[in-house]
Amino acid sequence: MFSNAAHLHLVLNHIPTVGFAVGLLLLLAAQIVRSDELKRAGLVVSFVVANMAIATYLTGSAAESVLRGGGPAPAFPPGVAPAAIDAHEDAAFLAFVFMEFTGFFAWLALWQWRRVSRPARWNMGVVLVLSVVTFGLMVRAAEMGGEISHPELRAARETDSTDPAGDPQIGFVKSIGVFVSGGTGQPWVWAACETIHFIGLCLLFTVVVIVNLRMLGMMKKVSLGAVYQLLPIGMLGFGLNLITGIMFFLGAPGQYVHNPVFYWKIVFVVLAGFNVLYFMLADEAWTRGPGEEAPAAAKIAAASAMFLWVAVLFCGHMLPFLGDAF
Repeated sequence: MFSNAAHLHLVLNHIPTVGFAVGLLLLLAAQIVRSDELKRAGLVVSFVVANMAIATYLTGSAAESVLRGGGPAPAFPPGVAPAAIDAHEDAAFLAFVFMEFTGFFAWLALWQWRRVSRPARWNMGVVLVLSVVTFGLMVRAAEMGGEISHPELRAARETDSTDPAGDPQIGFVKSIGVFVSGGTGQPWVWAACETIHFIGLCLLFTVVVIVNLRMLGMMKKVSLGAVYQLLPIGMLGFGLNLITGIMFFLGAPGQYVHNPVFYWKIVFVVLAGFNVLYFMLADEAWTRGPGEEAPAAAKIAAASAMFLWVAVLFCGHMLPFLGDAF
């Protein structure tokens, strides 16, 4: 279906731009007509797009690797400007960061919705403002992406791609990568990220195990509404993993983009994100009290959640041993 990672990235990169436009329109329409249904739909779209944006952003470096070609020296096709790729990468990274913050606050609003029947006003305001900013950043990143293979579009920008001494400027994202990998004399950064990543993993899996085992019929003395309160802790753990995981990726992208196990990990992460969304929308599952069984659909979702997160953990730990990329 996809000839290479560049093709996959080209397919995926339409989702954040178009999807966020849809989500933003739904949120704006909800404010105008004061519709809770439209508001909730806008929050769901924002979360879904932020979830898919993880795969979109990570395949960007793989697309660059395909353009670069084999061999140690860059060998871009004629008409493709490395400086334009760096500019697009920086713009896409900034848009990605804002998009993930938007997705987090959208998830938080959905979580609050089930507890108090509507999200806090401040939360909806934050989601709306972040959506507007993110959409603008996504449009800018998409415009710069179009300049990569179109010299007529990037003519004005190419004059700013070198410093006064005439040397090519390194992009902001690649500067972060050099910092994380210890290239600037900071060898502690990678180790610190590993520690934070492990802490996030502990938080995430503790919540995944407790919530889903209760869904599957264990710990029946505890109500499902009680374990629902643990979900923000799990989301905090996932946030720490996402941040540090991106740092690892920026620090050594070659170790990941050439490893098929990494792409399986991305697939499982995205599927797990959709699984989380189910639990935000399936209100019936959280109304069961102590001693009561969860609905059959919730049990299926819980079992699949356990499988997906274990698969994410397995793929992450197998990266150095499978795929020959490390």
